[in-house]
Amino acid sequence: MIAIENLGFDYPGVRALDDVSAAIPAGSITALVGPNGAGKTTLMRCIATLQIPTSGAIRFGDLDVLAQPDALRRTLGYLPQDFGVYPKISAEEMLDHFAVLKGLVEPKSRRETVKALLAQTNLYAVKDRKLGTFSGGMRQRFGIAQALLGDPRLIIVDEPTAGLDPEERNRFLNLLAEIGENVVVILSTHIVEDVTDLCTRMAILAGGRVQLAGEPRELVAAVEGQVWQKTIAKEELSGYQEQHAVLSSRLVGGRPMLHVWSEGSPGEGFERVPASLADVYFKSLRSLEQRAA
Repeated sequence: MIAIENLGFDYPGVRALDDVSAAIPAGSITALVGPNGAGKTTLMRCIATLQIPTSGAIRFGDLDVLAQPDALRRTLGYLPQDFGVYPKISAEEMLDHFAVLKGLVEPKSRRETVKALLAQTNLYAVKDRKLGTFSGGMRQRFGIAQALLGDPRLIIVDEPTAGLDPEERNRFLNLLAEIGENVVVILSTHIVEDVTDLCTRMAILAGGRVQLAGEPRELVAAVEGQVWQKTIAKEELSGYQEQHAVLSSRLVGGRPMLHVWSEGSPGEGFERVPASLADVYFKSLRSLEQRAA
C-alpha cells in the first residue's frame, strides 16, 4: 500500500500540492483525475522520487520513499506523459537496452524477458520494426513494456491514453487491467471514461488538493437520483446557469443539453437521468468553485 501524508509542493509563487493525503491499496488501479494544472503530474513525480516535496511523507509498504528513493526506484515502473524513443532503433533492440539499464545483465534471461514483454504488450510481431514507424498506441504499449522490466511492484503512468484512437485506447486499457491484478497502478488522466472502464479507485484533484476520493461506483451512487437533464435554446443557457447547479452542458443537434444537480426536481421540462462518473467529477469541481467564490 502507498500512504501519502500531508504532502506539499511549492513551485516559485505557486502551491502545486497543498496538504495532500491518500491511501492507495495493493492490487488496485487508482486514477488521479482533474483539470490541467490540478497537481496530478507533480504528485506522481513526487511518488516516483523525481521531485522532492516541500513537506509531508510517502510510504510504500514499510519503505520510507523520501528517505530511500533508490530502494523505491528498484521496484518502480514509470511511463511519463512524454515518452521519447530513438526512432531508428527496433523495438527489441531498444527494450534490450532498457533491460541492461534496469540491471538485467545475464544475456539469456534478458532476451527471454524482452521477448516475453513484447508478447505481453502485443508487439512481438513488430519487434524488428523501427520505433519511429510505430503508431501512438504502439508507442504507449512499448512504454508499458519498458515500465514492466524488473517485475515492478508499483507502476505509475501519466495521461496514458491521451491522443490514442478508440481501438488503441481499448488495447491499452485492457493491458493495464491485466497488470493491475498483481501490482499497484497509479495513472493520471483527464478522460473520465478511462476511470469508468478501468479503475478500482479514484481521487479528484483540483487546486492542489484532493477534493473527493473513493471507489467510482460508490461515488456515483452518492449522487444517484440527483442528476437532471434538459435540452434548452442557446439563448437560455446563461439564465439556467445562474438559476441552477449546472454540472455540464453539451450541444446536441445544435441545442445545449444540460445536466443539473438537484435533490428535487429543478423545474418544468427536467427529467431525472442515471448519474455518471462525469457528473461526480463536475459536481466536485463546481463545489470547489463555490467555496472559492
